Amino acid sequence: MTTPSDIPKLPGLGRTWYKRGFGYWLRRASGALLWFVLMALMCGVVVELYQSFRVHLPPALRLVWDWTQAAASCGFAVWGWSQQRRAIHKKLLNPPTPAQAWTDKRYDTRRGQNLGRAALIPALLVLPVVPALFAWSVGTLAAAFTVREYPSEVGARQALQNRDRLAAGQKRLG
Repeated sequence: MTTPSDIPKLPGLGRTWYKRGFGYWLRRASGALLWFVLMALMCGVVVELYQSFRVHLPPALRLVWDWTQAAASCGFAVWGWSQQRRAIHKKLLNPPTPAQAWTDKRYDTRRGQNLGRAALIPALLVLPVVPALFAWSVGTLAAAFTVREYPSEVGARQALQNRDRLAAGQKRLG
């Protein structure tokens, strides 16, 4: 059985969200895997940069600094997780329509590129705390990819239900 052609496509999911079959879970898993591999590579680079900073510290201070970084990284990972979960819950209360999901995707992509460019110089200045910042990013990604249903899916389902209700109401009147 195929998906009806009037089902809207969603960013990253296409029309697979409608039936949530194998294709849907394959898209979700491959998207999460891609992001986690990317984050692992970036975290590896960050750890190497951090190593270049910490070798200049005296041994006693290095030990204290490493434990401080470990604690901060754990705290930031949990903070990123909880912050993302709150944001997703807020979006679920007022989920986007399919058109809004595409608009948000385009905006977030442009915004992310610009923030990446703008953050290059300050990132070098805050090199000692970059591992904790990346731990926050990992926590945020983990929370985003472990939800049962994305807000865009909920919004698309609601948009379809509203459309079907309007169509049924027009049939009754006509």
